Amino acid sequence: MGLVKFLTSKVFFKQLALAIVAIVVLSFLVLKWLDITTKNGEFVVVPNLKGKSVETVEIELRDNDLVMQIQDSANFNPNYPKYSVLEQNPVAGSKVKEDRKIYLILNASGYRKVKVPNILKRTLRQAKPTLEALEFKIGKITYRDAIGEGVMSMSHNGKPLKPGALLPLTSQIDLVVGNGEL
Repeated sequence: MGLVKFLTSKVFFKQLALAIVAIVVLSFLVLKWLDITTKNGEFVVVPNLKGKSVETVEIELRDNDLVMQIQDSANFNPNYPKYSVLEQNPVAGSKVKEDRKIYLILNASGYRKVKVPNILKRTLRQAKPTLEALEFKIGKITYRDAIGEGVMSMSHNGKPLKPGALLPLTSQIDLVVGNGEL
């Protein structure tokens, strides 16, 4: 039997039709199986977690069949409580599948600590920008009779402060400055 004769025979067309039906049925079954196993069309709405504590977030995500993943806690924002959520990804209101990880950025426990620079014997005009550049705040400035006009001493919360001491950012530093009169 020749190839051309076989390709035009009834047996070939029956086999071709059976193969096409088998492929269509198999494709339909695979697509239905995928719909069921991937829960196609079923979504969970991501809740708004901003400003909430880690404990509250954990309970809320568990109730919504979502998973918490803490990503970072490096920045400190004084407008939010310690260890509360500053940002989340995906954002609130997004539709996601259940068991999706929700990435969180938390508020740190406080400002990071910075070394106090040596501003002793420098003029107030030099000392003030140096402290402000490191995000310290200038507190009470007391003038004393002294030959020079430089910074004589520093204090924080009424306690003497030495150069190199570690203080949190935005700490207030009080200065005693010579007034140049004796």
